Amino acid sequence: MRFVHDSLAQRVRFAAGEAATQLADGVRRLDRSRVMVICAEAERALAERVVGALPVVVWHDEVVMHVPRAVAERARAVAADRNVDVVVPVGGGSTTGLAKAVALTTGLPIVAVPTTYAGSEATNVWGMTDAGRKVTGVDDRVLPRAVVYDASLTVGLPVGMSVASGLNAVAHCVDSLWAPRADPINAAFAGEGIRALDTGLRQVVADPGGLVGREQALYGAYLAAVAFASAGSGLHHKICHVLGGLFDLPHAQTHAIVLPHIVALNAPAAPEAERRIASAFAARSATGGLAGLRAALGAPSSLRDCGMPEDGIAAAVEAVLAAAPPGNPVPVTPANLTALLCAAWEGEVSR
Repeated sequence: MRFVHDSLAQRVRFAAGEAATQLADGVRRLDRSRVMVICAEAERALAERVVGALPVVVWHDEVVMHVPRAVAERARAVAADRNVDVVVPVGGGSTTGLAKAVALTTGLPIVAVPTTYAGSEATNVWGMTDAGRKVTGVDDRVLPRAVVYDASLTVGLPVGMSVASGLNAVAHCVDSLWAPRADPINAAFAGEGIRALDTGLRQVVADPGGLVGREQALYGAYLAAVAFASAGSGLHHKICHVLGGLFDLPHAQTHAIVLPHIVALNAPAAPEAERRIASAFAARSATGGLAGLRAALGAPSSLRDCGMPEDGIAAAVEAVLAAAPPGNPVPVTPANLTALLCAAWEGEVSR
């Protein structure tokens, strides 16, 4: 066995119903007193309950999917103008992504409070879009110093969005099994992450207001993000970043739709990863296990339904070929990539 594994320095606080207490303690430990809260307008009431009596100097609600560069620059200007010394994002991946954009140029610490299963809060990966192109990078400045996981904050997330966000987390697990820096530790996290998400998401659909499924899904999403942060971005994420940048597609739904096509492409050529995925699903095969979960969840299946134009497939193929990571289990070619995107656009999934 020979590999190098990097672990990220981050305090994780996991306690249902205790977000306000845990957040206050997280900010106190950093000895900060000028808080910038980032949250979408729709989540302001929830964020106010979580933030409580913290010394907030600015509430910032310009949260936009895929973090357009202009939006990031305005948030940075607000942070500088108000002399902010800590950033607290309360929300999903776009909210955390904007906080990361601020931290990237200012070095301000982040204490994140996620309300979805996006996982951005557990990685040192940032992303922004500019002129139809999504740019990503890795920088330890954007890794939140602490994360407050409170499953009760996800109860208000609609079932459809919970499904898409949870399948995005499954995609983090799957991609980490054959990404450029895949290693046995990432694989262990990924396998347990898939198991927890499979269990949790089914319970979320069956009992949307229950905490047991939400906790399992949140736990799985954290493991997925840790595995992904270490292993790096595989073909799945390269494809979804291209699609998001080119066509402004919804992030979680795009990942949920593309995932089964990536598994169908790569799993036959990666037997060890295939066995781990199948085992995590307690299924005979990786494709069958994922198909069973998607059927139980009523998962989205077509890029067409998300607004992707059919005539955009050729441009997407060209962009993905330029970004495809080395070492994918199956060599990436114009032919197999076109077939994959056509199937994802139509909603046809191999099983």
